[in-house]
Amino acid sequence: MTLNFEHVTLGQRVRFGTGKAAENLSAEVERLGARRIMLIASESDAPMAAAVSSGVDVVLHYHDVAPHVPIEKAEKARAAAIEHDADLLVCVGGGSTTGLAKAVAMTTALPIIAVPTTYAGSEATNVWGLTEASRKATGVDDAVLPVTVIYDAELALSLPAHLSVASGLNALAHCIDSMWAPRADPINQALASEGIRALAAGLPLIKDNPADLAGREQALYGAYLSAVAFASAGSGMHHKICHVLGGAYNLPHAQTHAVVLPYVLAFNAPFAPHAERRIAAAFGSDDAVTGLSDLRSALAAPTSLKEHGLNEADIPEAVELILPAIPASNPRRVTAENLDELLRAAYAGSTLPGSTETATTGTATTRDKETSHA
Repeated sequence: MTLNFEHVTLGQRVRFGTGKAAENLSAEVERLGARRIMLIASESDAPMAAAVSSGVDVVLHYHDVAPHVPIEKAEKARAAAIEHDADLLVCVGGGSTTGLAKAVAMTTALPIIAVPTTYAGSEATNVWGLTEASRKATGVDDAVLPVTVIYDAELALSLPAHLSVASGLNALAHCIDSMWAPRADPINQALASEGIRALAAGLPLIKDNPADLAGREQALYGAYLSAVAFASAGSGMHHKICHVLGGAYNLPHAQTHAVVLPYVLAFNAPFAPHAERRIAAAFGSDDAVTGLSDLRSALAAPTSLKEHGLNEADIPEAVELILPAIPASNPRRVTAENLDELLRAAYAGSTLPGSTETATTGTATTRDKETSHA
């Protein structure tokens, strides 16, 4: 088979070093020549952010952060950046904090240095998300890509084990979605495979001992790879589902991804045999679904959307909102009926109907039927 693909690698500096966040931030601020820093961190992360930024000039400590980046929060932060004549954004925290910095950069063109404390991965992508009137919109803009990411496993110690599990499974979802997303190619599939391996190695260490820095380092490394793969491959079925659920019903981001992932994998895997084999190999398992299931069992992962605030009565509306967003390239044809089944199974935490179904991959008619999209 002849390889034929187009791949884009985003330009970004990464500084990875345990216990070196403050040192690395000072070096990057000096390199960029910044003098008026807007430091974005949640109230709970403010002391950590202050310590990390102790060696640089901060003109504004900004704490008004919320999940899914409500548009009114974004506009308020943009106004604050302009009012204080900021020349650099530094965000310390998880995906919501990084997302707010991106929202500011999108309209001000200010550079971002991201210092992540979770495994969300937003810091390594040029994808933004904003929520308005209970609808989450996402897009791609190179202006929102942080110029530098500073990883420090010590900062991740602040994330409790159960949230580390959910956040790490969110990163794992980036990897698995990248295997069949619209711009999937051999390079981002290779990055995603290594991301799965690293996350599968690191997360159980964190679960068993939240103070394990080796586990935290592996999880951060895997999360970075997952985000780079996702930024290249684009948003697949899994992320389209989770973006709608998070924005429309205000579900917690990481937990929603953690719950939905096994259902999307079970849905797609039989119809993407090459990707399935790569995912299984990364887990060190005979098949991808079993590999993920075994990891989730070891992690005591979140199991149902019901536990995280979704109402069963909202599922028909969710199907209507999600279905038009599913990429045409998804390995399996998505219909209102099978999407409804998937969401109801994820809602209840039950087995997905037809999850053991297999596709006849050797028959062109079957593949054509299943990769078409209505």
